[in-house]
Amino acid sequence: MAIDCIKTMPSITTPHHHPKDQDQCKDDGKSFVFDAQVLRHQTNIPQQFIWPDHEKPNTNAPELQVPLVDLGDFLSGNPVAAVEASRLVGEACKKHGFFLVVNHGVDKTLIAHAHNYVDTFFKLPLSEKQKAQRKIGESCGYASSFTGRFSSKLPWKETLSFRYTAEENSSKHIEEYFHNRMGEDFAEFGTVYQDYCEAMSTLSLGIMELLGMSLGVSREHFREFFNENDSIMRLNYYPPCQKPDLTLGTGPHCDPTSLTILHQDQVGGLQVFVDNEWRSINPNFDAFVVNIGDTFMALSNGIYRSCLHRAVVNSQTPRKSLAFFLCPKNDKMVTPPHELVDTCNPRIYPDFTWPMLLEFTQKHYRADMKTLEVFTNWLHQRSFT
Repeated sequence: MAIDCIKTMPSITTPHHHPKDQDQCKDDGKSFVFDAQVLRHQTNIPQQFIWPDHEKPNTNAPELQVPLVDLGDFLSGNPVAAVEASRLVGEACKKHGFFLVVNHGVDKTLIAHAHNYVDTFFKLPLSEKQKAQRKIGESCGYASSFTGRFSSKLPWKETLSFRYTAEENSSKHIEEYFHNRMGEDFAEFGTVYQDYCEAMSTLSLGIMELLGMSLGVSREHFREFFNENDSIMRLNYYPPCQKPDLTLGTGPHCDPTSLTILHQDQVGGLQVFVDNEWRSINPNFDAFVVNIGDTFMALSNGIYRSCLHRAVVNSQTPRKSLAFFLCPKNDKMVTPPHELVDTCNPRIYPDFTWPMLLEFTQKHYRADMKTLEVFTNWLHQRSFT
């Protein structure tokens, strides 16, 4: 069940698209299978997972000091707390786009169940996980690394992604998805993630109020824009790797989505590129890591930044994370509010819809720090053809 997208797009001929083998989409019909239960024990990891020297990980990255934003008082209407939270978020989003939120209102038991079911799914035999196999060009389903899309610089991970929609009359669609793809044994699995995604949607709308305030627009503007969001939930599983200094769990990229709400387990691995060096964001089970994506960078007219980040792996312990990617409803036009555009701050990005950017990243371009720039160039090229 991929999010509906525009089905065809012309070839991309921009200087930033990577034509070399390590970054181009595979079309030979053959793909290496990433079986974590086997590869986690191998001392000689396959060449496809070995990254170039200049991109190899630094496992001793210094900690990034990100603001800890208390949402409790803000969401309860405390005006002093609102001003302080707005200040913290605004400073972070202008610099690197990352902050933590605590007192977020999401039930801790629900979070724990969601992490437990990550283990449940990824410990299944490969043949069982492949019942939910993600097809090339789609954004949802099970993926063993990016083996079906690329031929090298592959990430050392498995993922399970599925769609969440906040539209009316769609309250059971995640439960139905898992029942249809995995069978009746996954009924409770679907219920947990249905509840989790609903909690994430509610939390994201509260954060959107805060972002609106911090940008000097109304609290309601972005909340209303994302009220009927059409988002993506992703379960990430990073198995141990016997040569963690050679590979990456997730390569350097900026999220093309609007907002990412990430919950890490207690195994570190998230790194952000700030001031020309990689820095780590340490796990905090009581907090969610929030970061701005390319789509919201466009909505803010470039005021807020979508920052380069990656994940590293280790040789001993699996790492798990829960990522909720907030995205606008498919027919919403991504355009900044008028308060953020004037003669001193002209429009930076053209109007687009989220499915257009999603299609671009799924079929034509490997997401990196230039995704929005390349996508913008492509839109400009298309307007003159």
